[in-house]
Amino acid sequence: MEPAHLALDNLTIRYQRADLPAIEDLSLEAHPGELLALLGPSGSGKSTTLRCIAGFLDPECGDVRLDGRSILALPPERRNAAFVFQQPTLFPHLSVAENVAFGLRMRGVGKAERMRRVEAALAAVQLADLGTRRPHQISGGQRQRVALARALITQPRLLLLDEPFSALDPELRDEMRALVRELQRGQAVTAVLVTHDQQEASMLADRIALLIEGRLQQIGPPDVFYRRPANLAVARFFGAQNFLAGTLDRDERTAFTSLGSLMLHHNSVAPGPVTLVIRPERVRLSPPDATPNGIAGRVQTHQFLGALHRYVVACARSGDMSSASAALNRTKITSNPEPVYLTVLTTDANYRAGDAVRVILPPEHIWALADHGDDHLADQ
Repeated sequence: MEPAHLALDNLTIRYQRADLPAIEDLSLEAHPGELLALLGPSGSGKSTTLRCIAGFLDPECGDVRLDGRSILALPPERRNAAFVFQQPTLFPHLSVAENVAFGLRMRGVGKAERMRRVEAALAAVQLADLGTRRPHQISGGQRQRVALARALITQPRLLLLDEPFSALDPELRDEMRALVRELQRGQAVTAVLVTHDQQEASMLADRIALLIEGRLQQIGPPDVFYRRPANLAVARFFGAQNFLAGTLDRDERTAFTSLGSLMLHHNSVAPGPVTLVIRPERVRLSPPDATPNGIAGRVQTHQFLGALHRYVVACARSGDMSSASAALNRTKITSNPEPVYLTVLTTDANYRAGDAVRVILPPEHIWALADHGDDHLADQ
């Protein structure tokens, strides 16, 4: 069976007895055979979207299409979608094997074929020897494996995963992530994963759709969210900590900031007011000598994080951002005596609180966002 193409068109879903929509005008696609992660903080509408795809919720407006055809009129059992919940919902009076076989039995699959497929499914999730046990006789991680086997044994065209790893301990979580990805790729099933964990989404997904307050902020491959966030909300959600207000010069390669002029290599906004974003792991420290895009500073705090060291560096403001910046803004930018604090994550353990340093902001790792960037949507 060919993997499904899923499309959501202008989907709006409202909570009962609430004026604010859970999802507003959401349009996105899950390409055939890919794993798409719906990522976002609590209350962003991720699980609501997944339940609408499954048929558990009806949208106020919009459409859910599978291979170009609307499935809104179909009940959940006819959508050929398998749903794996955060907490595995197994029948306590049935054995592990009987739980896995349940969907096949409902479809009228013969006993011999059921047994063959159940054995293969349990072997795939590494539970071949536990088929006769009841759910209360196996661990939480094993129960989640049973739920996954039960979902995949019917060979669904859509696999819908609602934070299936969040209740597992870290070691089991990593194992289950790897197993889900292996099985999803092996069966070439189109999958939609709901998660609030950026690392999990980046590890598993072919593409990520980031939702905040019911609206799609950005969709694309995981690395794009780190390198080129669409707006400040995306940058903050993906761990950016260094933000500098400035003005982009007409050459579109120089930004005037309170720390002086900074060069940047990548830019997609017009000259004018911007916010510069640079991730802490891209900032470097060096002894206090002259370096392009180097800013004099003093280490305020140093934290040992195992493989990395986290520094907070106070950098003195250089006064007015520049006459060129003021001309572009047509406003006078006054100086501020308070320092600018920059966060650095590095393997370099050579600095301590009080050390004078030079903070290096590599031009290739600075990304400029327009001041109205929070309303911007990028599909990359």
